[in-house]
Amino acid sequence: MVTKNELKNQLLKLGIEPGMILEVHSSLSSFGELDGGAITVIDTLKELVTVEGSIFMPALRLSRELELTEEDRELGITVKIKVLDRDEKKTAMGIVADTFRSLPDTYTGTDVISTSGWGKYGSEAIHGGLNYAIYHGGKALMLGVDIYKLTAMHYMENDTPDDIRQISAPGPKINEKYPPDEWFMEAGHPPVKAWYKIQDIAYSRGLIKETYIGSCKVMFFDIYDVVSIYRDELARDPYGLWGIVKG
Repeated sequence: MVTKNELKNQLLKLGIEPGMILEVHSSLSSFGELDGGAITVIDTLKELVTVEGSIFMPALRLSRELELTEEDRELGITVKIKVLDRDEKKTAMGIVADTFRSLPDTYTGTDVISTSGWGKYGSEAIHGGLNYAIYHGGKALMLGVDIYKLTAMHYMENDTPDDIRQISAPGPKINEKYPPDEWFMEAGHPPVKAWYKIQDIAYSRGLIKETYIGSCKVMFFDIYDVVSIYRDELARDPYGLWGIVKG
């Protein structure tokens, strides 16, 4: 079992300190067993960054991916996710983020795609999401998850060509069956998982510190340093990044 002291000491060695701004994504099960569970993660992070720092976690009101029916597959659906009610306690964000969102000293936006925040700049989550963390020296702490959970990556996608976006966009028949205000659907995907290319580049540049806490693989890095690679690659060669050959 991983104890709170072990968690705290390992995070200190990683570089988490008072006044730091953190974007945190986590899989509690990746620890194997953590004494105190989700609240131990949250309390430890608060103790380390103090009220002079800030913690941000995802608060997307989305279910986990749901099993596709035969009719779904015939329609070309590849991802099926339900938009949840505001009072839903359990989301796809995981138990740590869901617990964090429920705490009385946490600020949370009201949109389906929202962020929760705590600490000195936590209220920035309500209207700015992760913008404050990205552009004010924030660090990303990935506990048992990889770059595909890093919400800040989406903030760099303004320059993505529309034809790339349309690869996974659901058509009228799908939207009729699954209204977009109630469902998040995808109907395809690019040939390459581009975000792993970004993660590999970040590793090659020495931007990501890595350790293990129990069985949990931990990644720690400057948010802007990593997401700006994605922005730059989208500007330089978006089709190559996603493995798309233009006809």
